[in-house]
Amino acid sequence: MGERPDTTATSVPAPKVPERVGAEGLEAKWGKTWEEDGVYAFDRTAVREQVYSIDTPPPTVSGSLHVGHVFSYTHTDVVARFQRMTGKAVFYPMGWDDNGLPTERRVQNYYGVRVDPSLPYVEDFVPPHEGGEGKSIKARDQQPISRKNFVELCERLTVEDEAQFEALWRYLGLSVDWKQNYQTIGKRARKIAQAAFLRNLERGEAYQSEAPGLWDITFQTAVAQAELESREYPGFYHRLAFHLCDADAGAKAAALGAPIENGQDVCIETTRPELLAACVALVAHPDDERYKPLFGTKVASPVYGVEVPVLAHPAAEMDKGAGIAMCCTFGDTTDIDWWRDLELPLRAILRKDGRIQAETPEWIVSDGGREAFAEIAGKTTFSAREAVVARLRESGELRGEPVKTVRQTNFFEKGDKPLEIVTSRQWYIRNGGKPWTNPASRLDLNEELVGRGRDLKFHPDFMRVRYENWVTGLNNDWLVSRQRFFGVPFPLWYEVDENGEVDYSKVITPREDALPVDPSTDAPAGYSEEQRGKAGGFVGELDIMDTWATSSLSPELACGWLHDEDLFERTYPMDLRPQGQDIIRTWLFSTVVRANLEFGALPWQHAGISGWILDPDHKKMSKSKGNVVTPMGLLEKYGSDAVRYWAASARLGLDATFDEAQMKIGRRLAIKVLNASKFALTMGGENTALDLDPARISLELDRSVIAELRRVISVASDALAAYDHSRALEVTESFFWTFCDDYLELVKERAYNRDGKWAEDEAVSARTVLAIVIDTVIRLLAPFLPYVTEEVWSWYRPGSIHRAPWPTLEGLEDVAGDPEVLRAASAALIALRRVKSEAKVSPRTPFLKVSLEVPQASKAAIEGVLADLSAASKVEGPFELVSYEAAEDGEAETRVVSFELGEAPAKRKKA
Repeated sequence: MGERPDTTATSVPAPKVPERVGAEGLEAKWGKTWEEDGVYAFDRTAVREQVYSIDTPPPTVSGSLHVGHVFSYTHTDVVARFQRMTGKAVFYPMGWDDNGLPTERRVQNYYGVRVDPSLPYVEDFVPPHEGGEGKSIKARDQQPISRKNFVELCERLTVEDEAQFEALWRYLGLSVDWKQNYQTIGKRARKIAQAAFLRNLERGEAYQSEAPGLWDITFQTAVAQAELESREYPGFYHRLAFHLCDADAGAKAAALGAPIENGQDVCIETTRPELLAACVALVAHPDDERYKPLFGTKVASPVYGVEVPVLAHPAAEMDKGAGIAMCCTFGDTTDIDWWRDLELPLRAILRKDGRIQAETPEWIVSDGGREAFAEIAGKTTFSAREAVVARLRESGELRGEPVKTVRQTNFFEKGDKPLEIVTSRQWYIRNGGKPWTNPASRLDLNEELVGRGRDLKFHPDFMRVRYENWVTGLNNDWLVSRQRFFGVPFPLWYEVDENGEVDYSKVITPREDALPVDPSTDAPAGYSEEQRGKAGGFVGELDIMDTWATSSLSPELACGWLHDEDLFERTYPMDLRPQGQDIIRTWLFSTVVRANLEFGALPWQHAGISGWILDPDHKKMSKSKGNVVTPMGLLEKYGSDAVRYWAASARLGLDATFDEAQMKIGRRLAIKVLNASKFALTMGGENTALDLDPARISLELDRSVIAELRRVISVASDALAAYDHSRALEVTESFFWTFCDDYLELVKERAYNRDGKWAEDEAVSARTVLAIVIDTVIRLLAPFLPYVTEEVWSWYRPGSIHRAPWPTLEGLEDVAGDPEVLRAASAALIALRRVKSEAKVSPRTPFLKVSLEVPQASKAAIEGVLADLSAASKVEGPFELVSYEAAEDGEAETRVVSFELGEAPAKRKKA
């Protein structure tokens, strides 16, 4: 582990500065040194009060990182480096989120394969493709392989991807302890995820239910509420005529003002006529005077002639379409609500593959209806819709032509087809989406989780609203089962009764010390493998856990829960959860849920929420939109420090535009740090030790710089402690440029003192300030620009700057000075420079005389620095100061009112 450098000495040996300095190659040089010296290794002896623990986001291992990752992970690294320099033992691990749909999709494309669970395992399987070739293979042409072979390919590819990710993170300069890492599919992760689930099950927090739910027909899996994405989807409104079964009721309803057509028809509007055979009721609002006369009556559906009731429900929208809608099982989530509340029959016709079922339903009894259904059996919803609309036209039950519309439709966030609703058996974890009282706290779980959000310190604070809105708006518990292959298996088996039927109510669970298990290949205790699927035997649960069900345990995974209790005690609960704003409802919330259920407390104290990266058109960068930028080229082009500068310039919670111009500014700053440091640290001569004793600072200008430096230290320190890294960078950078452009130029001649014009104590005063400022500023910039600051530090200090103490005011508070002196001197120097710039002469051209008009409030300060100002501006003749009284509400300006320039030095030589 890197030792903490001692910075208390007031004198250090003369710097050993390279003849030529540059930013090229620093990543390789210092990356290797940091690793060899263990600079970022976590101190396992530190007690919890000394530890700063970070729940680093595990990036999804599915191809490549993009510049958005660099953006947000830089924010986290700045925090880690700052906390380390304040004396904390920083626990900064890295995880890899390598299970779930993105990995499966990448493996399918990469190797040209797909899973067929019925196939046997093949030893030493060789995939048909590898790399780019696989991406051209359509899903239907991919080679079917066993689940176990597929999982092995997933594991192989994620290892390769993780190595590439780690190389990029190291190049960027993330100060991660690479010995502290985990995978969300590794053995440790499987044990922790399975143990946590079994504990949820034992406490009644996990349960299974056969119920209608959202289903992605492409991925063939259930989808949770948190994974939904509402998108616009084009369609058509179709006006369909249902027929009143009681002619007298129709006449009475018409007499009371109900919209009855032809004396017997009630018309509805729908975008999904293909689900007409699944209709179980017509529903209108109970206060809708138009349809009150119809409530309690029955109508027959067009085409199929199935009788359904007309009912009232408050969720019906009076001002939408016809004001009355058909309830199908199921077209959307509103249908589910109506079906449950009104206790309607289940008449589902849609299969999990998105096609209409092959068998004609028993509730369609008419010959015409059965013939119509046979025409759509087995078809996709699109083809079925065309067939049903053709029948409706033929029968005259389609009133008017379909009208184009665009509706908001639920999609799986990773899918490209609208979600359907199918009934299936799934596993859930309680998250406050349904009424449930936590026995441990005797509080309603939703209320309890809202309270946890209020206890969590969000940065920025306005992100808390997103958390609260999500929790209070939940209407379902957390669906955690997925019908996929590469993920953590549920550690469950089910009994098979004497008739060979699976009894899903008879759940068999393993002991915790037997975890991890794979029910698809492992037999439960007390059974043998020969009993699998047999009467009186068992079957294993084939579903896997939702990827968030594992990622939600990232604090427990990283901190060693259930496998390294010593580490767990030193690091948990963690200090910081850094993450993107788009996964507050998924990762942040689900992690709070799991920690609350298991430990009755928050998993961390702070949540740092990064904004999004926007492309030049101000659209969010994402792989799906194809507008992402891969970062390695940028890191090599501008240098890691420059890219980090761009990222760190943005505040938490605010979106930032991808801007290479900002990276160029960062590169300029990095190079200036090197050049200015070399200049400032060697002014005393090649073999002169650096004097860092503030007591040697004697001149007012020098003391003014220290006074301003104290302000910068205070502001930057407070900003970083408050997770406002951009403010810390801004104030430090601004001071540094003033120091380089003005103060360093002002005192350069005095610090060199080549001709002995200055008293030795005056020269030492300037050199001391130069050394102190560089020694302080490079530490203030170290969290942002780790490579160039480490390089400068190595010229005159042992150890790593990233283990050095964060700058404090200690020793500097005794240097009394007025920052206004530096500002006044800078204003005067700028005014004198401007004259030469406008005259288009060399900066080395002397003033033979000059008259400077200054605000009265600045005159004394400028008189005190006149010698430095004259030397810096090459004033060889009279230097007159003229003061004026600036208006209270006016801008005080320093300006040259008269001057005479001599010849430039080059011209003198020629003469």
